[in-house]
Amino acid sequence: MPDLINVFDRIDGYKDEVVKLQRELTAKVALGPDNGGLGEHEKTAYIYSLLEALKPDILREVRAPDKRARDGYRPNLIAKWEGMKKDRIVWVLSHSDIVPPGDFSLWKSDPYKVIMDGDRIIGRGVEDNQHGFVSSYLALKAIFDAGQDLKKPVGLIIVADEETGSDYGLSYILKHNKDFFSPEDLIVVPDGGNEEGTMIEVAEKSMLWLKFIVTGKQCHASTPHKGKNSLFGAAKLILALGALNDRFSLSDPLFSPPQSTFAPTKNEGNVPNINTIPGKDIFYVDCRILPQFSVDEVLSAAREIAASISADTDLQIDVEPVYRQDATSPTSKDAPVVQALSRAIKRVTGKEGKPMGIGGGTVAAFFRKRGLPAAVWSTSADSAHQPNEYCLVPDIITDAKVFACLYQDEYECSYF
Repeated sequence: MPDLINVFDRIDGYKDEVVKLQRELTAKVALGPDNGGLGEHEKTAYIYSLLEALKPDILREVRAPDKRARDGYRPNLIAKWEGMKKDRIVWVLSHSDIVPPGDFSLWKSDPYKVIMDGDRIIGRGVEDNQHGFVSSYLALKAIFDAGQDLKKPVGLIIVADEETGSDYGLSYILKHNKDFFSPEDLIVVPDGGNEEGTMIEVAEKSMLWLKFIVTGKQCHASTPHKGKNSLFGAAKLILALGALNDRFSLSDPLFSPPQSTFAPTKNEGNVPNINTIPGKDIFYVDCRILPQFSVDEVLSAAREIAASISADTDLQIDVEPVYRQDATSPTSKDAPVVQALSRAIKRVTGKEGKPMGIGGGTVAAFFRKRGLPAAVWSTSADSAHQPNEYCLVPDIITDAKVFACLYQDEYECSYF
């Protein structure tokens, strides 16, 4: 396989290119309006120029209208190279948007300026999801830099709004460009994985975000008997919601972790001063639910618990679903995309790929909902959304080789 080896050699020489790309992408802050920004325009424009230089047969910007964003839209890109063979298309989807850095004091450096620590690239977005774009892009670049023709049709998709629901990203693309995709295509979403690069995600739990509003009566802290302390009710309710773990305790070894999870997360500010009893407390719970349970079952149980605490404390408690995404049918372990990825991983690393389910939500769910088998895969340190988010240069190099295998010929990659 001298052609593939030549491509691998090219990829091995891209280490400086990896850092350069990550530095440029990180500096182009892509925060959506729900995360305090104006959209992904600057980063998307840069990616457009990179893709354009590889002379795709199709390069299209898909603008999803969003009045809150700069120029009134959110930018998405679809690029496609036809390849030599009339074969199933290899699609790789990455997202351009990021989450906010959070508490800046927890970062060792400016989140939007890449720093290096050995092979570690540190900065907001370097793993989630620039890693996926850089590796899939460099695989194509290496094939062309090696003077080779692309054997299989390949498409790269870069979407907005992945971090806050995808209404302006993949969901919009699938609604308005449905003819681009076929159930026969190999669809890979490099937005999750494990450190060994062996996890091929084929299933996801249902996702439910709940808002709990606890309402009492505000008063001076020196006379608590004159009020109703909403913070006390919120604390009692958070502890009581632990019963959800017992009620929905089924374990499924396909998933990691194997159980449903119910995690209290965001807490909104109540009163600005210490000497006031708060009259209202608002907090949120993130629920990741095994497909064996319905989202409505969990919502009903949460409301039952809230009603019980309301009765005990004489506080009003309202429960509102903020976001829900019901689990879709999983991608079959025998699907062509899973088999092709397994062969490519084996060819490049000598390791066995393992189909698995996860609790985190990815845009692969939108493909699956439309009957398009998709697999989520990358070699990931799983530092997404954390302070000092990072990825490793060798992981990006390895992943680029796996993508090169997929692009050139899935069957050629079956021999290790």
